Amino acid sequence: MEKLRTFPCIFLLALAACNNNNRVPTAATISAMNLKQGKTILCGPADKQLGAVSFETSCSGQVKEDFNMALALLHSFEYDEAEKAFAAIIHKEPSCAMAYWGVAMSNFHPLWSPPGKEEFEKGSKAVAIARSVSGKTKRETDYINAIGEFYKENTTHRNRCINFEKAMEKLHRQYPEDNDAAAFYALALNSAADPGDKTCAKQRKAGEVLASLGADRSFHPGVIHYIIHSYDYPALAAMALPAAQKYASVAPSSAHAQHMPSHIFVRLGLWNESIYANKVSGAAARCYGESLGITDGHWDEELHSMDYLVYSYLQQADNQHAKEQYDYLRGIRKIYPETPKVVYALAAIPARYVLENRMWAEAAVLQPHTVAGIDWEKYPWENAIVHFTRALGAVHLGQLETAREEVRTLHRLHDTLVRKEEAYKANQVAIQVKAAEAWVALKEGKNSDALQLMTAAATMEETTPKPPVTPGEVAPARELLGDMLMAMNKPAEALEAYEINLRDRPNRFNALYSAGLAAERSGNAAMARSYYTQLLKTSHATGASRPELAAAKLFLEKNKALAVKM
Repeated sequence: MEKLRTFPCIFLLALAACNNNNRVPTAATISAMNLKQGKTILCGPADKQLGAVSFETSCSGQVKEDFNMALALLHSFEYDEAEKAFAAIIHKEPSCAMAYWGVAMSNFHPLWSPPGKEEFEKGSKAVAIARSVSGKTKRETDYINAIGEFYKENTTHRNRCINFEKAMEKLHRQYPEDNDAAAFYALALNSAADPGDKTCAKQRKAGEVLASLGADRSFHPGVIHYIIHSYDYPALAAMALPAAQKYASVAPSSAHAQHMPSHIFVRLGLWNESIYANKVSGAAARCYGESLGITDGHWDEELHSMDYLVYSYLQQADNQHAKEQYDYLRGIRKIYPETPKVVYALAAIPARYVLENRMWAEAAVLQPHTVAGIDWEKYPWENAIVHFTRALGAVHLGQLETAREEVRTLHRLHDTLVRKEEAYKANQVAIQVKAAEAWVALKEGKNSDALQLMTAAATMEETTPKPPVTPGEVAPARELLGDMLMAMNKPAEALEAYEINLRDRPNRFNALYSAGLAAERSGNAAMARSYYTQLLKTSHATGASRPELAAAKLFLEKNKALAVKM
């Protein structure tokens, strides 16, 4: 990541001048931060239910409840509203050092995209002011110095996250009874985790820290929220189910709290629960956008929920509702703010719809959705999703030269990410490159090369944790390997591939159907019955009408009739 410039020296001079007086920031110094201000906007219960937070500060009792609400907003990643709430405290009581700490934390937003230049400078200024304010307790100073480790100059975003993690570990050890210190330490562990670490060492440690709080975690929004993030991985997801089932009711006034449980629901193949969560969070996001006065566009959180919602509808074979969301997306022309997760959703939703339904003609000509202000060349990973979809579409239509051109584009996007030193995203595109090349090789009659490439892609994908921005890959590599083996008339080997895929992605529609079909063609009627039965049980949505369901029902009816005759 490009290093951020030091904020103007004039700010530090002004801060030093006010320090020589009563060590309370001047109005000019506060104004220079350019804080977000205004009425706190929440779409939920009128009494602002955000969970139980109680944080002791040296600020006056007049702002105690205000601080707790601002902190609760921060714990649910309502960053804009949290900053506004901390800004309101600063307006009431400019000597409240921890309010400036809150501003710095609101502009860090770990687990999301790194702060932009203006956000970084605002956070740096807030840390400097917080340090300058007199009358702080040692605990407050330790909190301020911890976030100050993130805002150090002349290093990378990843190193800043690691610095913050180390500082929060020290703070947690100093104040073991402090629930917020434990929660923020767990969050720091997650933000500093290596995306390529399949063992999830830091995430497991974060979960252990949160679990050690016992009953104290029951209604604390940060503790419950960060448990979900810590266990948002295939092997760990079941451990977060109790938190996922509770978080939305603990913080019903937070749109993010409505959505976040679906990360675990999707991991466990709980499609009804995911659909409900994302319908509620989508409605809250639209409400929030309207309350902000966004009349000609959409708030970014709405798009994130839509991606999870479409994915879940597709796994229930509910094409009607998935298509409604797809059509709604195509009508969106403006989004605020422009964030990577929005661009991801813009690429993924159409790709999912055509690939899950094997609509190869539509896939071959898929175009990036046009939204005002978004330059797709700035988002190589997200752009690659579109070209990967087109490559698969072209291959299945026998348009090999078109497919090869799409592969060349994928190589270009991969190289761009390598130059930008975005290793994780580059690896994601490398998986798509190998998968697309594998299918081209298959159509060229190079079966051995095709299997080698497709197996390599599947192995790479399985050793790389899924990023939290997505409910799942648009086409899992192991599932594509199964499809390839079926095309080679190797159903027994294909069945093994589908079973591995279902281990990490339970109740995926195409994997369940394909596993049943592979078992059927392998002569394993008992296993075919099991997978087809599970498919019908999972895909019970009203209006589910995919032809695979009819095939599964026909097999089960025939086998039932044969069993009766025997």
